[in-house]
Amino acid sequence: MTSAVLVCAGKGERANFGFNKLLKEIDGVPVFQKTLYAFSSHPLIDEIIVVCSEEDEAAFKAIAEKLGAEVKFVRGGKDRSASVENGVNAAGGDTVAVHDGARPFVSAKIITDCVNSAIEFGSGVACVPATDTTAKIAYDGEDKYIVSAARDNIYKVQTPQAFNKKLLLRAFSLKGENEVFTDESGLFAKYIGRCRAVNGEERNRKLTVAEDFAPTENLRAGVGFDLHRLVAGRKLVLGGIEIPNDKGLLGHSDADVLLHAVSDALLSSASLGDIGKHFPDTDEKYKGVSSVILFDKVKEMLEENGYKIVNVSAVIMAQKPKLSPFVKAMTENLASLCGVTPDRVGITCTTLEGIGTIGREEGIAVSAYCLTEKITR
Repeated sequence: MTSAVLVCAGKGERANFGFNKLLKEIDGVPVFQKTLYAFSSHPLIDEIIVVCSEEDEAAFKAIAEKLGAEVKFVRGGKDRSASVENGVNAAGGDTVAVHDGARPFVSAKIITDCVNSAIEFGSGVACVPATDTTAKIAYDGEDKYIVSAARDNIYKVQTPQAFNKKLLLRAFSLKGENEVFTDESGLFAKYIGRCRAVNGEERNRKLTVAEDFAPTENLRAGVGFDLHRLVAGRKLVLGGIEIPNDKGLLGHSDADVLLHAVSDALLSSASLGDIGKHFPDTDEKYKGVSSVILFDKVKEMLEENGYKIVNVSAVIMAQKPKLSPFVKAMTENLASLCGVTPDRVGITCTTLEGIGTIGREEGIAVSAYCLTEKITR
């Protein structure tokens, strides 16, 4: 049995809403409702403990009833660590998954991976690599100096943090009265042993200040389509990956139909036209150019206009060659070009059962879809 402990006892003072930030709505839905649904709908979660203040319990209970979720409410303690300990003590499961109520975008995959890790290894904590360089600071009076800077092997710790309940309670029992831990992974690592890291997601961010609650109306959807003819004497390049084949795609550039369709989708999401407008086939400087170079320019245009890529999906339509062995390489390369993790890129392949231009092996087409986010802060 697995219990989820949702930590909702904080006041959210940095958000400065004048009420618990978990009751703030995003796209018309309270943050707490999004978080609760992620766990109440998950097949591995058998019990939900909500740690909250007395003044917020009624509002949280009304949301739980609206979702039809069975929830046990527990009072918070003097600090986060005490609140979590209260929740874990109330849990009936052999495994507990502790999660910040202010992380409403947690995916089912992260929950699954953390819980399974805890069941098998005793712990499972969601983490993502630090993308910014971190620095150690030394002080000389009021002046600050960087004494070291690196990001190798530096990760940002998220939640859920799942543990064997008995081991976590033992760690709490060994904790010094004046010891302060910002989360349970540090406590567990000190008193029990190695705490196993599980791949998290950048999207699983914690909502802390008011700007974090920007509505997802800042998301933009884009669609792109491209088709190129297959001819002898050309290399076949898809997603920046060369595919062994007796024919390649005809075009002014290297005719990478996948990157072209994705580029058009990204540009359309930001109302920036299409690649034909920006890289016309009448311009000799683009003759034979790698579409990776063109894609980099598209990404630069997005960034200059205040957009970042959220996710990309594409369907490659080709009778031949068989592309499934190359999907992983294409996915990883496209993710790298987009500046996102591979789980943000989906590529599927299909034949057209011998029908039409594609079915007659005369060409390859791609339909691409994307989400971008307009950054307003």
